[in-house]
Amino acid sequence: MRIVAGKHAGRHLTSPAKRIRPTAENVRDRWLDRLKDDLDGARVLDLFAGSGALGLEALSRGAVSADFVENGAEALHSLKANVAALRETKRTRIFKRDAIVFAEALDEHSYDIAFVDAPYGSKKLDRIVRTWAACHFARILGVEHARDHDFPNEPLRGRTRLSGETGVTIFRASVVEELRTKDRSRTPSETGTRPQAPSAR
Repeated sequence: MRIVAGKHAGRHLTSPAKRIRPTAENVRDRWLDRLKDDLDGARVLDLFAGSGALGLEALSRGAVSADFVENGAEALHSLKANVAALRETKRTRIFKRDAIVFAEALDEHSYDIAFVDAPYGSKKLDRIVRTWAACHFARILGVEHARDHDFPNEPLRGRTRLSGETGVTIFRASVVEELRTKDRSRTPSETGTRPQAPSAR
């Protein structure tokens, strides 16, 4: 496993235990390519960070800082080793916390980009997406998931690209906020609801 592009391109990363699934290099590369116009100077959050490959790749490609949230002992060992090997300790913070609890405590737009790579098949990803839908703690939310994953029924207009059995969906707060503004400005006839009749006197 290695950094694909940017100032640290080609540098190898320490992988966690085999039972921990890191984001494949080709998936990570395409994911970050989709965000190339957003990375410069970005404050990045890496939830379920594992080895830290996503956040470190973002730093390599122009992000200004990265916070990592991970509470698995083996993953933390790899994460700390990788941050040290790339000499990125000054631009990073590592939180040994539950990712869901961490995200739920954030304020709106605390970060510019948040990466989420929760275990496939768990409900943790849906909880993070719901949390973000309620409070956009990052302007952009990028999530990795199984190809057949169904997201919560929210009008978030995420854009998904597939690679084999893996999908990456990117949500943008600006898109969601625009949709909500349009919904609030629509007339009752446009929304399909009937105006409420005045009460009888």
